[in-house]
Amino acid sequence: MTPLPTESQVSASNRQIIDTSEDLSKRVYQVWKGRNKFFLGGRLVFGPDVRSLVLTICLIVIPVILFCAFVSHRLINEFQHHLCNVVVAIPAVFAAYIVVLLFLTSGRDPGIIPRNAHPPEPEDEGDAASSSLDWALNQSGVSSLPPIKDVLVNGMAVKVKYCHTCMLYRPPRCSHCSICNNCVERFDHHCPWVGQCIGKRNYRFFFMFVSSTTMLCLYVFAFCWVNVRKIMVEYHCNLWKALAESPVSGVLILYTFIAAWFVGGLTSFHIYLICTNQTTYENFRYRYDEKTNPYNRGLVRNVGEIFFSKIPTSRNNFRAKVREVSVSGFTTSLSRGRITSPEIPKTSFDIEMGGKRQAVDVEDFEDIHSRMESIASLERCGTQPRHTNLGHNGNWEITPDIHALAAEFGTEHSSTDKEKIHHGGA
Repeated sequence: MTPLPTESQVSASNRQIIDTSEDLSKRVYQVWKGRNKFFLGGRLVFGPDVRSLVLTICLIVIPVILFCAFVSHRLINEFQHHLCNVVVAIPAVFAAYIVVLLFLTSGRDPGIIPRNAHPPEPEDEGDAASSSLDWALNQSGVSSLPPIKDVLVNGMAVKVKYCHTCMLYRPPRCSHCSICNNCVERFDHHCPWVGQCIGKRNYRFFFMFVSSTTMLCLYVFAFCWVNVRKIMVEYHCNLWKALAESPVSGVLILYTFIAAWFVGGLTSFHIYLICTNQTTYENFRYRYDEKTNPYNRGLVRNVGEIFFSKIPTSRNNFRAKVREVSVSGFTTSLSRGRITSPEIPKTSFDIEMGGKRQAVDVEDFEDIHSRMESIASLERCGTQPRHTNLGHNGNWEITPDIHALAAEFGTEHSSTDKEKIHHGGA
């Protein structure tokens, strides 16, 4: 067998990992597994496409600035003095209100369901007859949890799916967003214009944002036409000459007309969804009608659920501190078969192999650790293991890389123990 490396041969970087005994405190948002972007120390939670907010704000604010700068001054003489200031102030205040709604929609937790640290146990699912092995990984390494379960909602059976990423059964109306990589409660859709999922905790603000944007478009559209009409009367000209006299009015009329069709159609669609208590995802996927929709409780209750119910608190405390796994605690947990803390995310560490640094996950090292122990027991019994390469067939060779790993994590045998083994074999 290849001799185990001495302490001097252990790489400096790995020795630094071994010597680190103190736990470093981090916050939840710093080790978050989803693709969210966090700002102000985890107080603001955005989606991965948060940069689209810049475009959305520009599409709202720039037309209002053009209206106030080039169109409104012509309207001042058209109205009485106390009304002219209101005509100018309304779009400016409305635009600021819409931007606030935009950040209330985009910068908060939409209703993310926290992930499980491990698959649910049978007792957690109420199936005491099944063994924990049946509910964990089977021999091929594929999860044997039932992919679908039935739950009752208002007396109707609703199927809920198991999420392999979050390792939980999604609650009714919950879906996994492939963009944010989170399970979101009452998932409606992922909106690229706000850069965030639309779910239970921000749907109300999303609808207010879309409907308010529609009203702002109609306001600017209407008063631009008033301005063009005023020019036609003042100069006794046709429409084209009036538009040439005020080209900004023509541009804003065209822009707000197109935008009003887009956000206005979106507003109308969501009014229908609210009245029937559906989400965009459910409407496109399930095509509910009045008889098959288990969530429809009537017009009044459906509207009240969206606008007058209390917004639930977030299930995630993104600023809470979590403790990283130290090497000493990590190896102790491995000896017990798993990592003990459910709040600690999947950890990996580096080892030197063949001149390259490679990341080894917890599960991978646990497997290698168990194999090293089995080899050590075979050596004590004077039995030699099979001398093959490590691969998918489950057989492996004791290579210098494995010896280096054993030396760094304290699993190698002392020279005296090896002498005893050799004498005993002789």
